[in-house]
Amino acid sequence: MQIAHEPLEFRYVLRGVAREGVLLNERLLSSSFILSANQLIESWAVSEAAPLQAGDLEPLLALDPELIIVGTGARLQFPAPAVQAHALSRGIGIEFMDNAAAARTFNLLASESRRVVAGFVVG
Repeated sequence: MQIAHEPLEFRYVLRGVAREGVLLNERLLSSSFILSANQLIESWAVSEAAPLQAGDLEPLLALDPELIIVGTGARLQFPAPAVQAHALSRGIGIEFMDNAAAARTFNLLASESRRVVAGFVVG
């Protein structure tokens, strides 16, 4: 059986999640970051130590997504309801999950050419 290789229509692929960080393409990111299919913002000022605030979503919203995925670290942590409402009030879906689930979901949605943006809390 011949398998044809189709080139990816996006620049970034999440390849793994570990305690040390998130493997993006061939690079390990060890601090929080924001990602779309074709853009990486390496300096997201969110950490596991501080609860996520509605204003923390602004850099993700600026990328004009139809859906936001927030990887909350090694385990799922739900933020205050106001954080979710901040995105939903703009008609943008938002989901919270641990980083491993967020990476899988991001890759799947990006491969379907969805306008997905993800924020990963690392460190």
